[in-house]
Amino acid sequence: MANVKFKKLLKNQIARFIFSAGIGFLVDIVAFYLLDHNWLQQPTYNILTFIFDNYTLALAISFFFGVVVNFLITRYLVFNESVSSPTKQFVRFVSVAIIGFFANLMLLDIFIRSVGMYPPVARVAAALSLFFASFFVHKFFSFSLSLRHQHATGADSSASN
Repeated sequence: MANVKFKKLLKNQIARFIFSAGIGFLVDIVAFYLLDHNWLQQPTYNILTFIFDNYTLALAISFFFGVVVNFLITRYLVFNESVSSPTKQFVRFVSVAIIGFFANLMLLDIFIRSVGMYPPVARVAAALSLFFASFFVHKFFSFSLSLRHQHATGADSSASN
């Protein structure tokens, strides 16, 4: 019985996306925590005439690690029926991730400066706030899986379950 439910869950595209995003986010948040608490000891850093808060720099580095892990899992496990080239998928995925980075940065800044949240908690809250939009943007843009394409190929008819 549990095996049947597990197999059904594996066929569900949204469940696979949650798994993929979860692993990518786990890499991101662990790297963010380590950077914020262990490796970036100064409150600000000067890089190429710009001044960055330590949590902004931690977010940039950890977000990059999470994006790479998330892309690889999403490409091979979630949207593996895409016929777009891997390079095109990666460029699109990173483009969406860059927009997501700035949205995360804006929310992180609001949560830390205005609400007074602890940075790792603010990081989780910012990421969860943007999760569902990410699924649809990656599905229809990064991996070019239109509703018409899925209907024509019969792909992923169980995603709505």
